[in-house]
Amino acid sequence: MPGSKPNHKSTGKPARQLQLSEALYHKRPTSVTTGPHASSPPGQPTAMSDKEQSTTMERILQEITAVSRRIEGMDASISSLTLETKSMRSDIAGFQSRVTGLEQRMGSLETQVAASQDRDQDLLYLRSKLMDMDYRSRRDNIRLLGIPEKEEGTDIQAFLDSTLPKLTSLDFDPPLEFQRAHRVGPKCSDKSSRPRPIIACLLRHNQTRQILQAARSHGPFQIGQHDIRITADYSKDTNERRKAFLALRPRLQQLEMKYGLFDPARMWVTKNGVSKDFYNPEELRLFLDSFQFSVPAHGLYQHKPSTRYLRG
Repeated sequence: MPGSKPNHKSTGKPARQLQLSEALYHKRPTSVTTGPHASSPPGQPTAMSDKEQSTTMERILQEITAVSRRIEGMDASISSLTLETKSMRSDIAGFQSRVTGLEQRMGSLETQVAASQDRDQDLLYLRSKLMDMDYRSRRDNIRLLGIPEKEEGTDIQAFLDSTLPKLTSLDFDPPLEFQRAHRVGPKCSDKSSRPRPIIACLLRHNQTRQILQAARSHGPFQIGQHDIRITADYSKDTNERRKAFLALRPRLQQLEMKYGLFDPARMWVTKNGVSKDFYNPEELRLFLDSFQFSVPAHGLYQHKPSTRYLRG
């Protein structure tokens, strides 16, 4: 009947459909009374007027418009982000290209460095060979220091042939023979300046060794009032290394090490029955530093590392 609630049990509809039916039932007007004095039963909602419906629709349209504007703003932001992403991809591609180029250059540099290290080893080997050849070419030379200028007269070989046996007190058999003999360096313009050294190359190496041994044992010698010294003819590099080795003698003595300096520039060191050869003064200095003894190092010659002489 009209105005009565639907019977849930008799209809047999599912619960969801029953709830919708109740909602529609409460929303429809329950009174058919028309006119200005019509009223709804107590507890029932009144129907919306046309004005209220129009206001509600306008508000809904405004909200829909605002949401549409927000969506348009989001679309613009998404478009901007898309452009920025494309730009970043382009930048990343450029960076990748640069990194690839740098990796290729690094590989090329590593190859060049490896080749340079090989060349450095070759140069060190050639340098050692050159120094060895230079030393061997000077093995038969002696250097005489302190002989006054023009003391030798016009024949310097004859002067040495008669002077060396007297200075060294040696009886040479066979007699001394020279390949060449001459003074080295520019001529002295001042008589008070130091006389130029004389370099003599002997024909026989054993006679060279006899003269140098006598010079170490009995030198310096005397000619008139002048002191005469006889030394081996070393190159500049060899002389500097020998001086550097000799400068380390105080430390060797403090450590109670046995040592000896041999030709051309080799320091032999013995500690606790263990012997070791050094061809570089820097290597010997580091070896002495390992014993943690402190000795003033002023005046030590800092020689660049070099390879050893080849033994012949």
